[in-house]
Amino acid sequence: MIQEELFLSTLIQKGLLKQSDASVLLQEAQSLEKSVEEIIYERNLIDEKILAQVKGELFKLPIKQFVKDEIIPQSILNLIPEDTARHYGFIAFSKDNNILNVGMVYPNNLKAQEALKFITARLNLDFRVFIITPSDLRNALKQYQTFSEEFQALLADFQKRFSGVQKKQSPFKLVDLESTAGAVAEEAPIIKLFASILKYGVRSRASDIHIESERNKVRVRFRIDGNLATTLTLPLAIHSAITSRVKIMANLKIDETRLPQDGRFFSVIDEKEIDFRISTFPTALGEKIAIRILDPSVGLKSIHELGLEGRNLEVLQKEILKPYGMILITGPTGSGKTTTLYAIMQVLNQDKVNIVSLEDPVEYTMEGINQSQVLPEIGYTFARGLRHMVRQDPDIIMVGEIRDEETAELATHSALTGHLVLSTLHTNNAVGVIPRLMDLGVDAFLIPPSLNLMMSQRLARRLCPDCKKRVVASEKEQQIIEEILSSLPKKEKEELSYEKPYYLYKAKGCPTCNNKGYLGRVGIFEVMKMTPELEQIILSQPSQEKLLLEAKRQGMITLQQDGILKVLEGEVGLEEILSITAKY
Repeated sequence: MIQEELFLSTLIQKGLLKQSDASVLLQEAQSLEKSVEEIIYERNLIDEKILAQVKGELFKLPIKQFVKDEIIPQSILNLIPEDTARHYGFIAFSKDNNILNVGMVYPNNLKAQEALKFITARLNLDFRVFIITPSDLRNALKQYQTFSEEFQALLADFQKRFSGVQKKQSPFKLVDLESTAGAVAEEAPIIKLFASILKYGVRSRASDIHIESERNKVRVRFRIDGNLATTLTLPLAIHSAITSRVKIMANLKIDETRLPQDGRFFSVIDEKEIDFRISTFPTALGEKIAIRILDPSVGLKSIHELGLEGRNLEVLQKEILKPYGMILITGPTGSGKTTTLYAIMQVLNQDKVNIVSLEDPVEYTMEGINQSQVLPEIGYTFARGLRHMVRQDPDIIMVGEIRDEETAELATHSALTGHLVLSTLHTNNAVGVIPRLMDLGVDAFLIPPSLNLMMSQRLARRLCPDCKKRVVASEKEQQIIEEILSSLPKKEKEELSYEKPYYLYKAKGCPTCNNKGYLGRVGIFEVMKMTPELEQIILSQPSQEKLLLEAKRQGMITLQQDGILKVLEGEVGLEEILSITAKY
């Protein structure tokens, strides 16, 4: 979006970036097909206000700084459609006679320039470009018509239309002998309603949407940053119409209400192709619908975006370059294991290697990777797929999950016969991988030569960057931090730059995070590798105590320790880390 070399050269001259970091950024931008500036914004490498000043000087453009709670007149805002503003990163904020003032995050983006010229030409207006920060753009975009406003008239119409047929739902069928068929919602309003729910789910960064029938209403809940909360309620009478609409879109059987069904469809929202995975489930009060939102811009991340830092990142980067062996990632459901696998595959995805994956299901399609979805109902299991996969001349094999003895055995032998195998397991921590493999029937003497790396992870809610404030930790919090830091490996202790009194960050909520205090999630990790010392322990009946001692000898940073380091860096809250590592 900006002439990369010129932009990087300017940042280096101003002392905002090192030459070595600039070279790495340029390579990553090319491999990820992103601009250098996008990566800098995503990782908060340079303060966005400073970056705006640099761009202002570089392009000789003025800078627009929005004051707190600045309101843009709707008549001005709506001159540029919301979808266009989101996609191209610009927004109209005022008008001087025949000149439209437009704030742009990427003023040198040729496609954005063309779009702006086209829009203003149709409006018979000239335009003046100002540079704005991504934060100001996000806040300004929120001034478009909100979800509740968008539905107000529609829901009022539904309530009025179905007020006479609202009845409490019961597990037992109530037959009214005097009545015939119940009311059915018209198709057009239902289509509009459901489309708006999906759009709002994507824009809210929801990972899942739940549509549930209750006794006297339909509840719609969004899961955002791992937390499920009610977003809106709908009249009970339109439940069957919404269910039918979902089934039509996912190509499911409309008349089948007694059995669970699974389906999938995709749609374009805000210029992005979004996959929606549908699951229906019969309950006593009607069918429940769960919709998984698969947004590639959210779900596909680079290794650096996951939250891997320091030793954890160094060890992983070294191990994934080995030609064969297993890399196993562990953690509970919803801890981001698949996202990490995809991030690793993005690094390894080159023309000279053949990568084949077995997934259940395929969440994101990746160019250059042969992805296959297992179908247990027809006998196409992970084990069966693995047997046939090795005949495809693979260099790298990704197996969604090792969940049975046959898959574990085949994955181990694949690693021994010259393949790099990536997969996941369900264990509480990294050291739990070894006893789990032995439980699955893998011989102890096969584990050391086949297993390269064990990594455990969890997801923690990231504090909102716009409303988090630095505060002194309380006396109790100081003690907790001190205790965890004292158990850090010697090398990390020596490099530690934090001293008493410790400072934490807390967020009270703002418009950017919808008053939640959190915006997105970040991973916490622990990484353990195979060593000669670990091999001896495995061959001599390993115990949990011996494995933990070896992990400590290696200098492994535990989940809780990695979490505390992120707490002190201001990425996450202390309560969040203590909560997700409590059982660990």
